[in-house]
Amino acid sequence: MELKWLEDFVSLARTGSFSRSADERHVTQSAFSRRIQALEAWLGVALIDRSTYPTSLTQAGRDFRETAEETVRQLHGTRAALQASARPDPQTVAVAALHTLALTFFPSWFRRIEAQTGALGSRLLPDDFHACIQALAEGGYDFLLTFHHPSVGILLDPDLFPHRVVGADSLVAVHSAALPGSGAALPLLSYSRNSFLGRVAAIAQFRTGGDAAVTAHTNENAMAEALKFMALEGHGRAWLPRSLVARELAEDRLVAAGEALPLEIRLYRNAAHRRAAVSAVWRAAEAVAAETMRNANGVD
Repeated sequence: MELKWLEDFVSLARTGSFSRSADERHVTQSAFSRRIQALEAWLGVALIDRSTYPTSLTQAGRDFRETAEETVRQLHGTRAALQASARPDPQTVAVAALHTLALTFFPSWFRRIEAQTGALGSRLLPDDFHACIQALAEGGYDFLLTFHHPSVGILLDPDLFPHRVVGADSLVAVHSAALPGSGAALPLLSYSRNSFLGRVAAIAQFRTGGDAAVTAHTNENAMAEALKFMALEGHGRAWLPRSLVARELAEDRLVAAGEALPLEIRLYRNAAHRRAAVSAVWRAAEAVAAETMRNANGVD
């Protein structure tokens, strides 16, 4: 049994809708349904009455709901407490970051932060969008590094989780330089539909070519790195962060096709975390972002 199955069930019990809960949990509806079925198989009883609309719980589901909710609360609370107590050094900051940003942005950015603050320790969680949001919201991490596009909301209370814009990137359609013809005619390599990059890529695809492209491959775990290697091997065209493919574009191993979609890079902070190191990083992030803006504008 997996914790995410319980979290899925708690969400479904609250919303009464497979589609809304799948959206909330950042998975496809089919994947969400399979996870609910896996939980039912593990328990050996049906939890959902699928003959009604909106979806309702069976008696077993109603009996199990309180146990599931309490189990999820206890496990997340215990994890947050253990992570907080295990933090080895008050000069260590914990950062949850999207996989791509952990690879392409965090190392150089954190070096610039340390130039402002002095030496710091860091604990980095590279994960998908939903897991990173959860890690920040539950208190296990001080900061979240994520992409942002205005068409895809990030549901964090701005008073509890303020943010700074710390960089910029863009989503660009790329394909192998070895492939003949126009990139627009190639099969589309796609993220899972309800992932963050999947939603942004869908916006970019609609703006440039509508829904005409045939999807050749869907990456259910939403890792841009996996789609990058599929594109390099000539399987089709993928919407990828430019920072992730900058070297391959410069080396003419990948070719960009069409207009890029601008993305912000945002740093979110858990405002309840007030250790000196956390506050120092927050101040330094503002200074580094201002320096980056001056350099971009050619201002000394």
